[in-house]
Amino acid sequence: MSQATVAPLRPRDPFSIDPRKLLFSISTFIAAALVLLISFTVSFPRPWWALLTVYVTAQPMAGAFRPKVIYRLAGIATGAVVTVVVAPNLQNSPALLVLCLALWIGFCIYLAVLDRTPRAFLFQMAAFSSAVICFPYLDDPTNIFITAVSRVEEMTVAILCVTITHMLLKPANSRPVIHERALSFLGDACRWTVDAFGTQHTRLEHEHRRKLAADVTELGMIATTLPFDQRFALATRDTVTALQHRLAALLSIASAAANRLDQLRALNAVDADTAALVDAVVEDLKASQEVGEALDVGLAARCRTLAAERLLDPTWTSLLAANLFDRTADFIDTLHAARGLVRTFAESDAELERHLPPVDGTQRFRLARDHGLALLAGAATATAIVIYCAVWILLAWPNGSATAAFAALVTCSFAAQDDPAPVIGRYLMSTLVTFPLAALYLFVILPRVDGAGMLILTLAPAFVWMGYIQADPARTARALPMFSCFIVAMGFLDRFQADFALFLNTGLAQVGGIVTTLVVTKLFRSASTRWTAYRIVRQNWADLAQMADPHRPLDAPAWTARAVDRLGQVAARMAFANPGDALHAVDGLSDLRIGRNIIQVREGLDKGDAQTRIAIEAALEAVSNLYRARADAHHPIPATAALMRTLNRAISAAARNATGRDEATLLALVGMRCNLFPHVQLVEGATR
Repeated sequence: MSQATVAPLRPRDPFSIDPRKLLFSISTFIAAALVLLISFTVSFPRPWWALLTVYVTAQPMAGAFRPKVIYRLAGIATGAVVTVVVAPNLQNSPALLVLCLALWIGFCIYLAVLDRTPRAFLFQMAAFSSAVICFPYLDDPTNIFITAVSRVEEMTVAILCVTITHMLLKPANSRPVIHERALSFLGDACRWTVDAFGTQHTRLEHEHRRKLAADVTELGMIATTLPFDQRFALATRDTVTALQHRLAALLSIASAAANRLDQLRALNAVDADTAALVDAVVEDLKASQEVGEALDVGLAARCRTLAAERLLDPTWTSLLAANLFDRTADFIDTLHAARGLVRTFAESDAELERHLPPVDGTQRFRLARDHGLALLAGAATATAIVIYCAVWILLAWPNGSATAAFAALVTCSFAAQDDPAPVIGRYLMSTLVTFPLAALYLFVILPRVDGAGMLILTLAPAFVWMGYIQADPARTARALPMFSCFIVAMGFLDRFQADFALFLNTGLAQVGGIVTTLVVTKLFRSASTRWTAYRIVRQNWADLAQMADPHRPLDAPAWTARAVDRLGQVAARMAFANPGDALHAVDGLSDLRIGRNIIQVREGLDKGDAQTRIAIEAALEAVSNLYRARADAHHPIPATAALMRTLNRAISAAARNATGRDEATLLALVGMRCNLFPHVQLVEGATR
């Protein structure tokens, strides 16, 4: 296997220490130490807020970290301003104040869920800061301005300290991460294609597509942070965008080629040329990257030569073989381009600047947006906050303000989840596990510590350990509740106080807030992953219906980006569906292949004569009606015999004139028919 194929599979020693993760943890701890020193020097009223902000803000990748810092600062300021404006004017009506805050926080969460870029942190932090500033002073908001200024000062100092520390020490660079992700994707794509060409395609498709689609989307999320990372960030982002488009194309092209090979095998029509070509492709995919790149060019030319030969015989098996060869050539060309782009990320800055390929920076990989899901998340968050505060006010609960603040923080943190309950449950467990460590420090270790320097040295083992966990993507979700519990329970104030009653009340407030969030989530917020997945699928069907309509404008790059993004979202949710769930029958890759066929057919509409155009437009309208019916019915409606006859007539019209026909359009029509009717053979002579 190639280096790209093998590298991602190497097992990691669980007892080894990753230098990059350790550097990140130490860098963040240095920032935390600076924050503590500054907080004690200038007598911040709540140093623990600043300390917690350090670890909430820190990100393992510098590129992802810096834009989030900018947006977080703006979000904190926005939330503070809104709180200062609203709270004093509604201090005589707590119920109305709660309602306004809930609506504001819900609106912020709506925007945060809708915008899946680092800009979402602006809206999320606006919601956070409003909750933590206002809720503790809901009964008496007269000092809300001083409180807001103090919280903003504490958080701003923390963010600036962690920003400067990470800029100087540079814990991580985005480019190696992109290189690793791209290598992983190419390895998965090569393995999948090798398996699909050698065994049953459909079974392997369901096994591999979740990771493949998720890797493409993850590259796009990283690309949005690159302008904040390094000197050649803009050019690098353009290169990542080009790489992402090629990786997205690999997903559908390889699937299409394997699908055609399956149909030829079912018809016992795999001849010697086809078998030899498949063996050559498999050899290319198993070769090292350097050897594979050398084989790519000649292999792609060989595929296109075979495709042109098969198009001279307009029988169904010949058209299938031509489609297979053409898709395989596209796959090899795309793989060759992707390999070249991946190689650029392993070069030095000077080499990268000199060898960057020309890229159209205007074609950004746009993510899919769902206003309905975002509105649901915002409404659920607002409803939950109203319930927390209503219980607190009606019961006159002494610690209700802290509980409501923690509940609001946890609710906002997981608002984008379909069903946040399992994640909140794990959040609760991580919090409970950390309480004994906090008690050990507060009542056994810290009473023997004198001075800020000794305090920082004493805290180092715990913070470096938790920071190392935070740097591990597989365990990052566990780190935040650990930091929150440890820092809040110890109550870092301007003066040390080991008060067991205060420790217990603070712990109960944290646990109470998380448990309250968990209960409210289970009652009001547990949307089915199946429901969400079907909603995403319906949006894709609606887009296909619009794109297939020959009378509507065509925006191919935008559709491809949204389709791959949605495929990743649906595939991730399929992992939690029951094996017999009807959701598995929804073939996202088939829809992606049909979408690419529609694009090719529409781009070739003007290349045929009038009769051919009429036949192809009729086929496109029939496909558009099918997907519109699926979107309206909320379930996959099978393609009808009338649609098959319409497609057959379009194929016949496109193949009729051997001298003037557009081969790309003909092959796209064949591909469309193969995807809609994979088990129905075209009657021989129908294309004559």
